[in-house]
Amino acid sequence: MTPTEHHDAAAEQSRWDFSDLRALFLSCTLKRSPEVSNTEGLARLSTEIMRGNGVTVDLVRLVDHEVPVGVWPDMTEHGYAVDEWPAIFEKVQASDILVLCTPIWLGEKSSICTKAIERLYGNSSRLNPAGQYAYYGRVGGCLVTGNEDGVKHCAMNILYSLQHLGFVIPPQADAGWIGEAGPGPSYLDPGSGGPENDFTNRNTTFMTWNLLHVARLLKDAGGIPAHGNQRARWDAGCRYDFPNPEHR
Repeated sequence: MTPTEHHDAAAEQSRWDFSDLRALFLSCTLKRSPEVSNTEGLARLSTEIMRGNGVTVDLVRLVDHEVPVGVWPDMTEHGYAVDEWPAIFEKVQASDILVLCTPIWLGEKSSICTKAIERLYGNSSRLNPAGQYAYYGRVGGCLVTGNEDGVKHCAMNILYSLQHLGFVIPPQADAGWIGEAGPGPSYLDPGSGGPENDFTNRNTTFMTWNLLHVARLLKDAGGIPAHGNQRARWDAGCRYDFPNPEHR
């Protein structure tokens, strides 16, 4: 039985319905298509679980697109001739789950991943229909690969950034694989042991299901309750728990 067939069989026995959920995996590999991405190799484990449970999944390899650096929603308004980020942002907005996938370079997430977070930040001040910041009601996670140390370091940075922007971070919302420290095989290389690694497979599976469960809870609840976190109401003078002499 292939991994996909295994996930399909498990999904048929699941009492959970995720068929109305959408997930977006932003691949932050430095390799342009059609080069093989080890990071996407690990992401495939998570995407197969989601698809096997009825989730609509998109994967965008960011380096294949013209996405300038910057912290504005559309960088063509700031001197760049082309910016494909607005179309990618529409995919973010259409998704209930966002997973950032990055390799490790010099112990850090890739430069593409940093750019992805910066561009997400550029849209974060937009408001949703409830008057909350744009990413409220969505969940975030991350996947990390490399052949040097740094999975937890990268995950801490990425998950902090996502929650700061408004994403909900479920428990154990990260997973990764690293080979032997120093030059060595990458995740998909023959003999690496990556796809067979029980620790990585367990954590990636747990991460995926935690993302699904929390996304399900949020969608069923209509998102984060819109009290105490509405920017427009705060700017209008409704200061919730703070005394406000002008609105007695």
